[in-house]
Amino acid sequence: MELINKWSVIMQPESNNYFTVTPMSQRVSLKPGEVYNGSITIINPVNSETDFNYKVEVTPYSVVGEDYAADLATKSNYNMMVDWLKIEEPTGTLKPNNSKEIKFSITVPKDAPGGGQYATIAVSQNQSSAAQDGGVAVNNVFEMASLIYAEVAGETKHETEILENEIPGFVTSAPITLKALLKNAGNVHETATIIIEAKDFFTGNVIVETENDANQYTELVMPETTRLVERDINENLPALGVVHIEQTIYYNGEQSVTTKDVIICPVWFMILLGVTIVAIVGSIVLIVRKHHKKKKLMDVD
Repeated sequence: MELINKWSVIMQPESNNYFTVTPMSQRVSLKPGEVYNGSITIINPVNSETDFNYKVEVTPYSVVGEDYAADLATKSNYNMMVDWLKIEEPTGTLKPNNSKEIKFSITVPKDAPGGGQYATIAVSQNQSSAAQDGGVAVNNVFEMASLIYAEVAGETKHETEILENEIPGFVTSAPITLKALLKNAGNVHETATIIIEAKDFFTGNVIVETENDANQYTELVMPETTRLVERDINENLPALGVVHIEQTIYYNGEQSVTTKDVIICPVWFMILLGVTIVAIVGSIVLIVRKHHKKKKLMDVD
């Protein structure tokens, strides 16, 4: 199965079945011994051609590696919530241009540890139901998941560090890729805010405005992980020139600012420059040789 981590429309191959799930993520606060009630909404849009037989399941959620590949199978102390979370109506059918609110409850044990707990409420096509209705079962079933980020009241540990705040000094073409490496050694998720600003070095014209929401964004860092965050600057870049860039990271009370003048030098220009340098050096060598040859002739005379 494929986890889609964006608010988007998914089509089931060969079945012309479309659906969306909202919200794509939720942050909730839990207390030991209490019950939390929430919901997600499944939508079968008007442009869908068939009924959507859905299935809703709960899976553990964790991440693998610095690029945060989703792991919906591995259990750990940070996704015990998968056993606390119950779906009210796990299966059903939606006609085109209809939506369904799926309610869920999280019953928190009295001895639940404080800190982060993570799970997904995953929605996919119910193939067994489709087969019973005479529909076509598909091999490539897509799955959308609403991620539940929960913080359980109790003993929490906040220990974070900005390991890298990098801007390249040289690129041959767009994009310019900015990097941030964020560590969370605590037991609950943390949020980093990253702000980017870029100007043309020679004209002072603004390329990336900090007021633009796309250039002020937040990233969530899971407990006991390190996350690599990359953001590309693509628009308004000169084909050849210098761009002044500043990236500021705010992370759990820590601030890091990196400023750099990035040279954009395309390959064709480097080749042209190299050919020009070779030509100039060759011309100088010829002139020197002619001068030496002429001097030798004069000395012979």
